[in-house]
Amino acid sequence: MSTSDQDQAVDTPIAAPDTGERRLTPRQARRLRIALSSVGMAAMAVVLGLRIASRSSVLVVGVYGLALILCGIVIELSRNGRTRLGSWLLGIGLVAAIGSDWLLIP
Repeated sequence: MSTSDQDQAVDTPIAAPDTGERRLTPRQARRLRIALSSVGMAAMAVVLGLRIASRSSVLVVGVYGLALILCGIVIELSRNGRTRLGSWLLGIGLVAAIGSDWLLIP
């Protein structure tokens, strides 16, 4: 097998039966959850900085601090293959953080 044959074999995708639906592989799902959690963590850090600049409250730090911790937990769960649990926690946790910001923080 020549070098060009080896390159072609690596670049050629394996033909799979076309079922009409595309599913993520477990590795892709883990990477997607890690990326979403990282984006959520960065967004919560920015919002925390903006909220502290406008009003300094322990409640603000508590709510967004817990949201940051939750994003870190989801990243670790995704690394260990618990992507469904991580997805549910991320969704529910971020909605709870935004809802508590809207309802609790004056």
